[in-house]
Amino acid sequence: MRGSLWQLGQSITRRLAQADKKAVTRRYFASEADLKKTVLYDFHVAHGGKLVPFAGWSMPIQYKDSIMDSTINCRQNGGLFDVSHMCGLSLKGKDCVPFLEKLVIADVAGLAHGTGTLTVFTNEKGGAIDDSVITKVKDDHIYLVVNAGCRDKDLAHIEEHMKAFKAKGGDVSWHIHDERSLLALQGPLAAPVLQHLTKDDLSKLYFGEFRILDINGATCFLTRTGYTGEDGFEISVPSENAEDLAKAILEKSEGKVRLTGLGARDSLRLEAGLCLYGNDMEQHITPVEAGLTWAIGKRRRAEGGFLGAEVILKQLAEGPSIRRVGFISTGPPPRSHSEIQDEKGSNIGEITSGGFSPCLKKNIAMGYVKSGLHKAGTKAKILVRGKAYDGVVTKMPFVPTKYYKPS
Repeated sequence: MRGSLWQLGQSITRRLAQADKKAVTRRYFASEADLKKTVLYDFHVAHGGKLVPFAGWSMPIQYKDSIMDSTINCRQNGGLFDVSHMCGLSLKGKDCVPFLEKLVIADVAGLAHGTGTLTVFTNEKGGAIDDSVITKVKDDHIYLVVNAGCRDKDLAHIEEHMKAFKAKGGDVSWHIHDERSLLALQGPLAAPVLQHLTKDDLSKLYFGEFRILDINGATCFLTRTGYTGEDGFEISVPSENAEDLAKAILEKSEGKVRLTGLGARDSLRLEAGLCLYGNDMEQHITPVEAGLTWAIGKRRRAEGGFLGAEVILKQLAEGPSIRRVGFISTGPPPRSHSEIQDEKGSNIGEITSGGFSPCLKKNIAMGYVKSGLHKAGTKAKILVRGKAYDGVVTKMPFVPTKYYKPS
């Protein structure tokens, strides 16, 4: 699904307010029978979730409160997201690290046990196949999560390379965690609420770290990470325990942590300046162009050895021709594919994500512009429905991040 989920959510909210709910439901859920459902589907319906098709799944875009309110509540208190549509998998075997390093830009070997990083799967031209959070559980076990919309493409890509790697004697195998569900608990109350449900001391778990531990009576994979810019966790839980865990989190928060849908997830990640694959990253965009140079390990910059390394290392040396930047703009919120012009009216790039920031109360957007025009403070014009509005290149994140790191 391209474009802003936030905009789709606003449109659904307006339609539900104006029209017969059943008629709207029929229109949006016409392909309901074809869609996959997470184990929390009935739970979402019972809690007033408005479900929409997303990456082949029926997912809640919002609940009873507006996307604006649930975005703000996540930043002030907390939000609980069902992200079970995403694909978790484990790579195992004594050669799983060198195998993965052929496919991603991260220095996987350099990760300490129980730590992870954002990385990018690249193609032969250096473009992004997908972005992923990977964790080195141990030297012979890597846990990673890939995007729902990229699942089939990613798994086919990994499998093809794994077959070739094993044919040469490499020791690597995989397990796709379809038996588990994934919850994201985000916001300032995430740690205090989750602490009620586990005996492990969460104050010793920092941003990017991973543990296998008991939460609410179930063995969970816990990563201190998220997609909102807030402190929080992604919890991989056996599917039979997912609903009990969701209920326990909501109960322990005394109503302050709310179920939150994909609409607020989109506005939260945009405020945090984070890429959405399919909008801000594509097969023809390199990690350098996407502003993810920091994710290319120092050793990997020296050695290469991953798909598209020649292209990426050349861009590191010479600079890319385009760069991802943030914008604040006037007028209506920019849309994906809105043209960016310089002050003389010449095309200099394109918006990839945009919307109204619930927290800043102004339009924010991300897009790609020609190198040299990417400095903060550079003025531009952004075309929305054929009319040009003032924009200015702005540093990201738009809203300061609150990741839990050692002080």
